[in-house]
Amino acid sequence: MAVETDDKAQSGPKHVAVIMDGNGRWAQMRHRPRLFGHHAGAKRIREIVEVCPDVGVKYLTIFAFSTENWKRTQTEVSGLMALFRKYIEKEAKDLIKDGVRVRFIGDRIKLDEKLVTLMDELELLTSHNDKVHLTIALNYGGRDEVTRAAKRLAYDIEKGKLTHKDVTAETLASYLDTHVLPDPDLVIRTSGEARISNFLLWQSAYSEYEFIDTLWPDFTAQEFCEVVGRYGARDRRFGAVKA
Repeated sequence: MAVETDDKAQSGPKHVAVIMDGNGRWAQMRHRPRLFGHHAGAKRIREIVEVCPDVGVKYLTIFAFSTENWKRTQTEVSGLMALFRKYIEKEAKDLIKDGVRVRFIGDRIKLDEKLVTLMDELELLTSHNDKVHLTIALNYGGRDEVTRAAKRLAYDIEKGKLTHKDVTAETLASYLDTHVLPDPDLVIRTSGEARISNFLLWQSAYSEYEFIDTLWPDFTAQEFCEVVGRYGARDRRFGAVKA
């Protein structure tokens, strides 16, 4: 998809994170099952990834399934897991060809073995790509991530690799799932909800937020570019006061 861009891309966000909300409501408005909406939403991901280089976005992180989503019906959860497997199998070749590096964050322990194998393989196959870094948060929760990081940090202290004096904000950040990624500059949430839903709690401390009314399956690449374009007009002080 061709999208008009300008020099503002140079001052735009390098890392955009997206809470893809509204799939279920989109389907219900059409009197279809919720999984119909999830399948429609999955199709949006490709065009958003494709347009990222045009607007200077190097890193894209998407919230696919939270640690709280297990509370949904078994039918919906099973359908989502099947969708994730299908998405990886279907999109793998194009992601590799298009220079997209894929990473997954979140706790894999509750995911089925076939899905984890597909995730591992896709990460390996795309490990040399650098055009766009696509991170998929799957069975992810911000509090869960920090808890797991703290446990790993405590274990290393217990084993004598660190002492309590070595623990700083930077040290803890190095134990997070996202330790190889820059913090997001911009977080977008679709569907009109104005909350962060336990997403990238540590990393988004100084992120800009955009809450968009559009439901995710209707969120086009053009609208993504418009939101990214507005980022350049924001005054980011990071707690300081400009003279």
